[in-house]
Amino acid sequence: MTRVLLTVGGAEKLQRELTRLKKVDRPRTIAALAEARSHGDLSENAEYDAAKDQQGFIEGRIAELENQLSQAEIIDPKKLNVDGKVVFGAHVDLYEAEIDLHVTYQIVGELEADLDHGQISLTSPIGRALIGKKVGDEVEVMTPGGVRGYEILEVRYK
Repeated sequence: MTRVLLTVGGAEKLQRELTRLKKVDRPRTIAALAEARSHGDLSENAEYDAAKDQQGFIEGRIAELENQLSQAEIIDPKKLNVDGKVVFGAHVDLYEAEIDLHVTYQIVGELEADLDHGQISLTSPIGRALIGKKVGDEVEVMTPGGVRGYEILEVRYK
């Protein structure tokens, strides 16, 4: 069984999606199927086909979320004795001097990674380079655009 690492917020987000799928989307799709069936001949009923497709998607997503949550290891960095180090779940403020750029990333699992929201995977090049480092440390990261250097300005555990 594969471990799925999640932050507390990531686990809550998946649980909210699962609840919505079970309590809102599934009943709505069942009602749409019943309505489409009432229209008669199912062989040429586009509404029925669409509702069946939607039902399949919802049931598949429910199974996927239940599996992920059953394998989840939820890590709360506030409860770890990490002595200011970058760990899973930490928020890290970085400075890249070469292009005068300040960025903040949260180190998360692969399921939660979303660069648009500043969440990078533990297994990404930057994530791997930051783990275990402290404020003031400098890291070099090989990216598709070449080597980038960062200084760790702050580490927070929200």
